[in-house]
Amino acid sequence: MRKLIKDVIYQGELTHVLIDQGQIASIGNMDPNEADYVIDGQGQQVAPGFVDLHVHLREPGGEQKETIATGTQAAARGGFTTICAMPNTNPMPDEEVNLAFIQDLIKRDAFVRVLPYAAITSGQSGESLVDMKQLTKQGAVAFTDDGVGVQSAGTMFEAMQQAAQVGQPVVAHCEDNSLVYGGVMHDGERNKSLNLPGIPSLSESVQIARDVLLAEAAHCHYHVCHVSTKESVRVIRDAKQAGIHVTAEVTPHHLLLSEDDIPSDDAHYKMNPPLRSEVDRQALIEGLEDGTIDCIATDHAPHTKDEKTNGFLTSPFGIVGLETAFPLLYTHFVETGHWSIEQLIDWLAVKPATIFHLPYGRLKMGAPADLVLINITNETAIDSGEFLSKGRNTPFNGYQVKGIPTLTMINGEIVWQKEEAYA
Repeated sequence: MRKLIKDVIYQGELTHVLIDQGQIASIGNMDPNEADYVIDGQGQQVAPGFVDLHVHLREPGGEQKETIATGTQAAARGGFTTICAMPNTNPMPDEEVNLAFIQDLIKRDAFVRVLPYAAITSGQSGESLVDMKQLTKQGAVAFTDDGVGVQSAGTMFEAMQQAAQVGQPVVAHCEDNSLVYGGVMHDGERNKSLNLPGIPSLSESVQIARDVLLAEAAHCHYHVCHVSTKESVRVIRDAKQAGIHVTAEVTPHHLLLSEDDIPSDDAHYKMNPPLRSEVDRQALIEGLEDGTIDCIATDHAPHTKDEKTNGFLTSPFGIVGLETAFPLLYTHFVETGHWSIEQLIDWLAVKPATIFHLPYGRLKMGAPADLVLINITNETAIDSGEFLSKGRNTPFNGYQVKGIPTLTMINGEIVWQKEEAYA
C-alpha cells in the first residue's frame, strides 16, 4: 500500500512524504491521488523516528515498575521508534538463553523496535566477563553494566579487548564507587542546605579518564552514558582530539536542570548521575553543541509511586523521560532560539543511529519509514497522569511545553496516534 503524508514541514518547507512497502519512496510535492491512503499532516513537523540508546524497560523481573508493552507504548507516544534496552533485568542478558528469552518477550509485546544490550560481566558483578562473541551472534546491540561502573581497570580492559574483537561498543555507566561516599545527590551547595550526603563530580570523571585510555589501548569503541560534569566533558573532548574512539550521550534532565532547581527533599529530582551545578549544566550544553557529546538519550528509569515518596535517602535513583524528552527540549532550546529544530532532531535521531551503525533515524529516500509528526504550535502542560509508561516519576509534571508528537510510524505502519489529532 502506498501511503502519503501530505502538508508536513520538512527542512523548513511544506511538502509531502510518500511511503511504499515500508520505505520512504519520495519527499516532495506530488499528487495525493498517487497514494492508496492519505494522512493529512496539517502543517506539522515531520522527523525521522527518534532513537534512544538508553532505556530501562524493567521486564523481566521489574514488571511492577514497567513492562516491555508499557515502556514501548511510552516510547511511541514520545516519537521514539528504536530504543536500546538496558540489561539490569531478572534474568539478565548475560548469557545466550537469557538474551533469547528477553528477545522473545520483545517480539511478543513491543510496540516499537527494541534492541537489547547484553551485560559486560555476569550478573553485572564487575568480575567475570560474558561471552561477547556468542551474545553478539544472538543479537546484542552492545555491552554495558549500566547502573554500576566496572570497578576493576583490568576487567574493563579485558572487556574492551573482547568487544573490539567482535566489533561491538562498550557502553559505560561511569562511577568510581570509592568516591561516592554514600551520596544521594550532587556534592555541591544544595545537598548541604538539605543536609544530605553528596556525590562528588570526581566519581564520574575519574572513571571516564581511566576508560578512554583503556579504550585507546584496546582499539575499542567506548560510549559514555549520561555525562553530567564539566570535568567529564573536558576528558571526552581531549580524548576525541587524541583520536580515541569515544562517543557520549547526555540526558534531557541534565541539560534542563541543575541542583539549584531541586525545591526540597523530593525524590522526583533524584537520579544517577545527579543533577549537578549550573556550571556543569552549561558545560554539557556547550559540549553537545561543539560535538564533544554526540547525542541525547533519555535514561528512562521508571519506578513505582511508593518507591519515590520516601525522599532522597531511601528512594531509588531515576526518572522517566520517553514521553517528555522532545517537548521539553523543543520548548526550552528551539523555541528560545538557542538551537534549530534540525539540530535537535539530529541529536535525537541521526546521531544515535550513526553511533551504533543503525539503519534508522534518517528521513531520506530508501530509508525505513520510521516517522514522527510533531505539533510545534499548540502548547499544553505535561501531565504525568496521562503517561503510557507505568512510571510517573518526573520532576517536569505541569511544565508548559510545545512540540507534542501526534503520530508515530514504524516501517510505514502507525504504532501510536494522538486521538484528537486527525479527527
